[in-house]
Amino acid sequence: MEFLHLYPTEILILLFLIITFGISFIEKLTNWKGTLSYITKTFEATFIKNFVKPLIIGLIILEICTLLFLLFGIYQLFFLEEKEFGLLGCYFSCLSILYMLIGQRIAKDYPGATSLTVYFILSVFGVFILSN
Repeated sequence: MEFLHLYPTEILILLFLIITFGISFIEKLTNWKGTLSYITKTFEATFIKNFVKPLIIGLIILEICTLLFLLFGIYQLFFLEEKEFGLLGCYFSCLSILYMLIGQRIAKDYPGATSLTVYFILSVFGVFILSN
């Protein structure tokens, strides 16, 4: 239990991001047709309308990498008291959110883009705290 006293902030950030990206990834896979339909509709009036499927696949790959690094980060923090994988998970979280932000801005979904700010701030804070 010393682990919880040494790294409470790091653990909470990693757990929050694991839940966020885990649910996002699972939703995309379990409702692939719905996801594809929704995102295709979102981008139908943009220059990326013909690239929606590969872009979603790219996002899923980013989310998988993010999720794996975050999970290994919790494991590494718990057993080895090292932060490298957690830090990589937060980096990948930032990249994933920036990827989504670009899409939201292209689609002119400004409220959606704004809602990503909270996740980005937490991810950047994770990078900050795990790099110290």
